[in-house]
Amino acid sequence: MTAHAPPLAASDTRLELTVRGVVMGVLITLVFTAANVYLGLKVALTFSTAIPAAVISMAVLRTFTRNATIVENNIVQTVASAAGAMASVVFVLPGLVIIGAWSGFPFWTSFAVCAAGGVLGVMYTIPLRRALVAQSNLPYPEGVAAAEVLIVGSGAQGDSVQAEADSRLGLITISIGAIAAAAYAALSAMRVFAGEVSTYFRTPNGGATGLGAQMSLALFGAGHLMGPAVGAAMLVGLAIAWGAAVPILTAAAPAAGPAADWAQTIWSQKVRFLGAGAIGVSAIWTLAKLAGPLVTGVASALAAARHRRTGQAGTLPRVEQDLPIGLTAVIGLICLVPVAVVLAASLTGGPLGGLIVPLTIAAVLYIVIAGFAVAAVCGYMAGLIGSSNSPVSGMAILSVLGAALLIAAIGLPVLKGGDVKPLIAFALLVTSVLIAVAVSANDNLQDLKTGQLVDATPWRQQVALVIGVIAGSALIPVILNLLNRAYGFAGAPGQAISDTPLAAPQATLISTIASGVVGGDLQWGLIGVGALVGAGLVLIDETLRRGGRYSLPPLGAALAIYLPSSVTVPVIIGAFAGWAFNRRAERAPNPETTRQLGVLLVSGYIVGDSLLNVAYAGLIVATGQGAPLALVPEDFAPATPLALAAYAAVAFALYAWTARRARG
Repeated sequence: MTAHAPPLAASDTRLELTVRGVVMGVLITLVFTAANVYLGLKVALTFSTAIPAAVISMAVLRTFTRNATIVENNIVQTVASAAGAMASVVFVLPGLVIIGAWSGFPFWTSFAVCAAGGVLGVMYTIPLRRALVAQSNLPYPEGVAAAEVLIVGSGAQGDSVQAEADSRLGLITISIGAIAAAAYAALSAMRVFAGEVSTYFRTPNGGATGLGAQMSLALFGAGHLMGPAVGAAMLVGLAIAWGAAVPILTAAAPAAGPAADWAQTIWSQKVRFLGAGAIGVSAIWTLAKLAGPLVTGVASALAAARHRRTGQAGTLPRVEQDLPIGLTAVIGLICLVPVAVVLAASLTGGPLGGLIVPLTIAAVLYIVIAGFAVAAVCGYMAGLIGSSNSPVSGMAILSVLGAALLIAAIGLPVLKGGDVKPLIAFALLVTSVLIAVAVSANDNLQDLKTGQLVDATPWRQQVALVIGVIAGSALIPVILNLLNRAYGFAGAPGQAISDTPLAAPQATLISTIASGVVGGDLQWGLIGVGALVGAGLVLIDETLRRGGRYSLPPLGAALAIYLPSSVTVPVIIGAFAGWAFNRRAERAPNPETTRQLGVLLVSGYIVGDSLLNVAYAGLIVATGQGAPLALVPEDFAPATPLALAAYAAVAFALYAWTARRARG
């Protein structure tokens, strides 16, 4: 049973939404948002920042002040978590650079898309809080875990001396993980360690296949956080892609040359569309399963709003006081103004200038309607499986399909065979707003669950969510421009300084779907086969769930078909390594502390690796060199064995260190 914090004394309620708490949350935002932007561009994954933000907040506030409360620490993690979640807009926004519509990320346009969509997502989740948080049995795994960290670390259960020691140990653990990952990434940048290891070969049927693995501790950490169920699903997807699809399709289209080039070409041009079809079916299945609960939840939320309008709002307990529904509606309408301005401005002066009014009206209406559906689905899924595992990518695919079909129906008759790039760019811009709504809602309800468990005031936390969204939205264009100048994106026109572009896999997929729908050349056959694969994965998952012990999340398997093996392999390794660590923790004297420290350690991996690479991007831009830290030639022979040995040694040694520290 999850522990709840005792109610605050009346004198402590003012120490909840404080200036220092907001400032601390914004400062932490600088770290975690940058890390998530880089991770999302590299591997199409992001991580929940709530727990590490809570640990840092408690350690810092306890050091510099003696009157910090648990709910003030909750505000800090709320601001930082909301801002870090906004980084998931990189699943779509870079598509505008990839198709050549943008050469960079104009600050005010990018900020408006992220901030308006994110705040709209906050407003959409306010009427859903009662149904999906207060009156729901959804587990909210990350929200509950963050609450437990806050309760224990703030001394809410009695032992403040032990709580102080626990919070300091948590901060040390995050720091050790970050330093280790940053040091490993730095040695990779120096070319002492190989950045990636791979092996490819020809198969007996005349085809080719193989596997690669990026030597990144951030990916290992992401796998640990995802858990064994997602790891097993990704292993199945890896087997489908590289054990079946690639060998079969390469054998059907034989070609000379290295096996690696051949296999990678077939995977990128054909197999990824199988993954897209499987992702789409998995997302649709999720929507179908949620239809009943969502209708019930929305009805309950509206009933609560009617109760407030009857004049009984003043009788509501403090822990049930949301932002007034009228104010929520007004803010939501205000958010649509910058959205409409950005959309209209993108059409001005181009071949679609005559369609500014109909396209803008259609797009805004689509955002209003689809945005609420996306917010509800993502919020529910975050409660069910956690915000890190919620199928935001599936929502992005469905959103861009709807946007592209709607916009093509209006715009294609006017273009009459002309350049369709403006329509594709407009569809991506609309989808970027929707994904901002989705990722905001995906995180917000998780944070509100944490607030419920620590006796927070909902309206104060909702204000903090808005602040976090705006802070993260201001940072994202800056980081994107830095990474674009240093690395660039795979498939984008132009030349970056480095010759190793970021894959931006999700943005590439979304822009490919938009281009295919508008241009009429989407590979529907391959997507259809992928849809059948997705249906099979759904069937397997449902069969396993009936047994009550196992599951095989179909989205995890579908993503592994779509993502490069160099990304999925270290994630799978991390998932099973984390499972082994947690199994061993069950036999420890204090298993919960051991598991929590494991989460903080791998969160440190993600932060350290990502921030080092963001800083490295700045160095590349400043020096104008693609590899400014290189100490040895690119073909340095010992780099691969050194990377493998150090990777295994660091992971094993730090798991062992964490387990020892947990024992005290």
